[in-house]
Amino acid sequence: MTFEQFQASLKYETPPAGCNDYLKALWHDGKDDWNASHNIAQDIPTREGDWVHAYLHRRRATNGMQAIGTDGQGGRCPAMVWKRNGKQW
Repeated sequence: MTFEQFQASLKYETPPAGCNDYLKALWHDGKDDWNASHNIAQDIPTREGDWVHAYLHRRRATNGMQAIGTDGQGGRCPAMVWKRNGKQW
């Protein structure tokens, strides 16, 4: 699937057949359905899944949480910065 085909698929109600979970998460994000996108991304047990998950949090800056990368060890959890009232903690 090309990028153009992926973009064109956003006019439909469901992701294209044969999409992997990475593309499904990004497809739902493209449809502005953050919850569906996030639910898929957070359950992908790979480093690439972590990147999609972190991208979603960074893009939406949800709940004061901004993803800033991985743990540097190729680990499961992206490093997070929690901010409240402009202060990091």
